[in-house]
Amino acid sequence: MEVLRRSSVFAAEVLDVFDRSLTEKELVSQSKALCRDYILSRLNQNGLGWSKSELNLSPSNAALTEVSLVLLCLGDELEYMQPSLYRNVARQLNISVAMESMVSDAFIGVATEIFSTGITWGKVVAMYAVAGALAVDCVRQGHPATVHILVDSLGQFVRKFLVPWLKKRGGWAEISKCVVKKNLTPENHWLSSAIESFKYFLTTMYVYIMKEP
Repeated sequence: MEVLRRSSVFAAEVLDVFDRSLTEKELVSQSKALCRDYILSRLNQNGLGWSKSELNLSPSNAALTEVSLVLLCLGDELEYMQPSLYRNVARQLNISVAMESMVSDAFIGVATEIFSTGITWGKVVAMYAVAGALAVDCVRQGHPATVHILVDSLGQFVRKFLVPWLKKRGGWAEISKCVVKKNLTPENHWLSSAIESFKYFLTTMYVYIMKEP
């Protein structure tokens, strides 16, 4: 009986440690950090010359850095396949980036529509691509402060809808399975799913979602 009791205590301690390693706060914080990194990449790609300090980017651990590279790699592929969807997004949504609440509401609306039929890593990438595209519109039109609103909005959405899903997968590291690690080239199964992509309509914008195999 004593052995069983000790085993139960040990199991409970292990589960407690596991839960602490994947807290809601940590997952949301990581999601926001990845969003800042993604946005910084898109701003620099568009010649808008932002720095890490302007996005309050703090040093990240090696694991999160790899996740960021994977996310950017998959985002590149998604945007390459449907470039018109991730340009002038604010105009497609018919919103003014001068109004922070409108940008936040529009982003939450698009994200909600993206995940309306379930969660996949492809849809997660699509959400980040929308955030990056909206950030480019905001900075280009002279409203850089709205970028931080976008990051916060993504964090709120993750907290409300994606945290349990991320916990079940052990966190963000699982997204690395979507690529061949040696050169971060997307695997064929991820790209081939584009043929069966779903289309979700919000105002005047179509957001293409990649289905997991």
